[in-house]
Amino acid sequence: MDPEVRQLRAFVAVVDAGTFTDAATALGLSQAAVSRAVAGLEAALGVRLLHRTTRQVRLTAAGTQAVARARAVLDEVAHLRRAVERSRTELRIGYAWAAMGKHTRRLQRAWAARHPGLPLVFVYSNTPAAGLADGSADVAVIRRALDDPRFDTALVGVESRHAAVSTDNALARRRSVRLDDLVRYTMAIDDRTGTTTMDLWPPGGGPATVRATRGVDEWLTLIAAGQAVGLTSEATANQNPRPGVAYRRVRDAPPIHVWLAWWRDDPPAGLDDLVGLTRAAYGQGPSVDSPA
Repeated sequence: MDPEVRQLRAFVAVVDAGTFTDAATALGLSQAAVSRAVAGLEAALGVRLLHRTTRQVRLTAAGTQAVARARAVLDEVAHLRRAVERSRTELRIGYAWAAMGKHTRRLQRAWAARHPGLPLVFVYSNTPAAGLADGSADVAVIRRALDDPRFDTALVGVESRHAAVSTDNALARRRSVRLDDLVRYTMAIDDRTGTTTMDLWPPGGGPATVRATRGVDEWLTLIAAGQAVGLTSEATANQNPRPGVAYRRVRDAPPIHVWLAWWRDDPPAGLDDLVGLTRAAYGQGPSVDSPA
């Protein structure tokens, strides 16, 4: 019996999420269905892929080898799907944390005026390639390095960094803050898709405690509860208001560059127009260059 795509997808989801429960939530399936899919994959391959405990799962040696190949297979399946779905009726823009913040509606209106029969639809995907790799997006909004030779990118805008703090925090009473104001607090960071790293501070000068998060909702929930603070782009501040959370500009933090990314060998129709309209929405004009 050969492995099935659904089994590979369940296996990768468990590895990424860390538990069968979280993987089931991410896939929109029951935990039992995910467990059966992974067990079926192990039976098909004749090896144990995961060590299971009551709290977490760990890759076996065979699983470590298998997960890389499973990702490659899923990427190829997604690419195949994209290649044969040329009759799609919308252009999907993937994003991990925020679309384009205050510029999103302006871009959608400008696009609709030029392409009335092809809606511009933004889709959330908390993955490093913001939905490109799995085929859920045709173009992705990227705010961190995307070192993958399969994709091309174009710089479209620049955003300031904002701190996110509980409204009960004393920092919420300020109009702006500095990076050093945040180091006494636990810093919530999504190291897979977020834009915050310890490189923002001098060696040894960053937050003493870091709390790993997965996605903007978990991140905001921690901050609203006063259990952490965060750093993010101004787009997140504009697009994700949350009761109990205050956003304040960080006046000494470097800006965040915003890129559009797409499959190098399969650029979507209207790409040049999309890049130009996005740059115009950000006020960058047509002279912004793509990375070398």
